[in-house]
Amino acid sequence: MKILYHHRTASRDGQSTHIEEMIGGLRANGHEVWECAPSVGGQDGGGGGSAGWVGRLKALLPKPLYELAEVAYSLVAYRRLVHSIRERRPDGIYERYNLFLLAGIWAKKRFGLPLILEVNAPMAIERAEYGGLALPGLAKRLEAYVWRRADWVLPVTEVLAQHLVSVGVDRRRIQVIPNGINEAHYRNLPTAEEAKRSLGLEGRLVIGFTGFVREWDRLDRIVAWIARQPVERNVHLLVIGDGPARAEIERCAADLKVADRLSFTGAVPRARVPELSMAFDIALQTALVPYASPLCLFEYLALSKTIVAPDQPNHHEILSHGVNAWLYDPADPQGIEKALETLATDQALSARIASAARDVIADKQLTWEQHARRVAGLMNAGLTKGAGAAS
Repeated sequence: MKILYHHRTASRDGQSTHIEEMIGGLRANGHEVWECAPSVGGQDGGGGGSAGWVGRLKALLPKPLYELAEVAYSLVAYRRLVHSIRERRPDGIYERYNLFLLAGIWAKKRFGLPLILEVNAPMAIERAEYGGLALPGLAKRLEAYVWRRADWVLPVTEVLAQHLVSVGVDRRRIQVIPNGINEAHYRNLPTAEEAKRSLGLEGRLVIGFTGFVREWDRLDRIVAWIARQPVERNVHLLVIGDGPARAEIERCAADLKVADRLSFTGAVPRARVPELSMAFDIALQTALVPYASPLCLFEYLALSKTIVAPDQPNHHEILSHGVNAWLYDPADPQGIEKALETLATDQALSARIASAARDVIADKQLTWEQHARRVAGLMNAGLTKGAGAAS
């Protein structure tokens, strides 16, 4: 099958990882895949921000004009899609949803191609809450317009699927496909002790976090908890990544006189993250929006680490408390600290949870190749019944 993968992502972060892995999974299943997307305008160092000229434009334009420019960009994307479709003659379109992006729906209607829409967040809500929207009404209307007209909509969690239903998407056209792992990245890794030795952390109980560190991750709480631990526990916080909250976390560690118990690797190539993460004894999944499917969670499972995560519905879709993870109450001011205390003092419990973690990948079929197989099956079903039913 020939598939055109359409997106508007121009940054190098978790979004690009999802894109690359899904394309790789489809190709591994024997399909021809072409990418139809803007050129990456710059590197964000894993920061998750807008890349290159996109970020500059966003900073310069008043918010209403920037949002109208996003809508207008659909014309540019549509021309690119039309050219790719005429050149490649794909059997269908797979699109990563983004707010104000209408080109995929237009191309689907014009060429009669099935369109599968991957949805990672309710962008109209997310941007209104975190980045601000000048035109929220327009954003919601266009979001619903796109969601309702795709042949299949693939939210990353059941929580997000319920939101799609609430705005009028037919439940029969929704298939939940979470994030996943590439098994090739988890072969021939060092042991935990070897990984610790390479980082100068031999003999320490390592609490680990991977990703772009922001204020809401509240790693300062972890530093404060470490400062209260007996010296003989030898607890250490290892952060694989960087971010705007780094300076404050390092300042907190210095103030509490535990700077020697905190390490940041800084931004590292994604290929190195698994080998470095093998040094973790306990892996942190910090607070996040209720509809998310965080990449690092699946990586922790693949590494067979003891996971500490907030007790919330999207995690219940993947994790079981006390079996393959330890879930804490995010509303409890000491929730994550209590979880760490429990696992730090009960090594047998921690070991049992870590041992069960890796099985989740196989039990729930959480590899990118398996996800791609499902996507191809849906695309084939769209071809069989004929595209346009959702138009």
